[in-house]
Amino acid sequence: MPHSHHSHSGQFCRHAVGTLEDVVLEAIRQGFEVYGLTEHVPRYRKEDLYPEEDGMEPEMLTNQFTSFLEEANRLRLAYESQISLLVGLETDFITDIDLDKLEELLGRHYCRIDYVVGSVHHVAGTPIDFDLNTYQKVLDHPDVKGVTVDETMQNFLCHYFDAQYEILKRFKPEIVGHIDLCRLYTPTISIRDYSKAWTLLTRNVDFAIEYGALFEANAAAFRKGWTTAYPSEDVMKFILERGGRLALSDDSHGPHAVGLNYHRMEEYLRKMGLNQIWFLERSETPNEAGRKVKTTKSVDDWWRHPFWGERRQ
Repeated sequence: MPHSHHSHSGQFCRHAVGTLEDVVLEAIRQGFEVYGLTEHVPRYRKEDLYPEEDGMEPEMLTNQFTSFLEEANRLRLAYESQISLLVGLETDFITDIDLDKLEELLGRHYCRIDYVVGSVHHVAGTPIDFDLNTYQKVLDHPDVKGVTVDETMQNFLCHYFDAQYEILKRFKPEIVGHIDLCRLYTPTISIRDYSKAWTLLTRNVDFAIEYGALFEANAAAFRKGWTTAYPSEDVMKFILERGGRLALSDDSHGPHAVGLNYHRMEEYLRKMGLNQIWFLERSETPNEAGRKVKTTKSVDDWWRHPFWGERRQ
């Protein structure tokens, strides 16, 4: 303790701030013991670039990601006496091109990538977490929009969980990223109320548990206005009931957000009765996906670690 498995920097992500080394130094200052560096994978079509990337070409994102891997592995060695840095990536799935290219990327850089955070940020080819207007465009897409509001939401959730399942099946990510990001702008809806979507979520959770994934408890939901971390209470309870294992993430987008809202994360996880927290460690033996990382359980009574006491003061 403590850990985070999901982070970004302004050096390699234009909606974040600060250098990657800034992020690492802040994690060290706060006393993190394990910290994952996980920039977004490249996107490969010009139409998939974000407004902040105006003027860029897709090839520039590929080069940028290669530079990230080089810098992250440099930092891992430079600071190994002070912190355990893991080098990973966060997935995107807009079209099948993204999955095919990710497979190539993982093969090309297998020696430099420790693990994968499996996340979905798009439905019907459109970002679901960029802003509210863009999210509404997703709901209005012909493949999503139904006759009623409830039918539209059901369709939207089903698209999301089907995309998530494709990532889980194909890449077996060690960390399942913000599993219920799909309700970013509707945090109070109950996925159980949408029976088809709940069936797909159940399939995804069971599959991830079967191959040994960790589900991230992601503190970024608090800064997005939620009263819980991702996943919210209903999904969190379900994951725990099925025997799922949780790992911590701050999903920081710069040094200012390292460990942000971890005091609220602790309160939430203890309220949910989470007794065990898991984290990733480098390993000489490849896991099922062929990556050299393993899962490890933290000490019992994890909340007694001095890290948490400092945040209550």
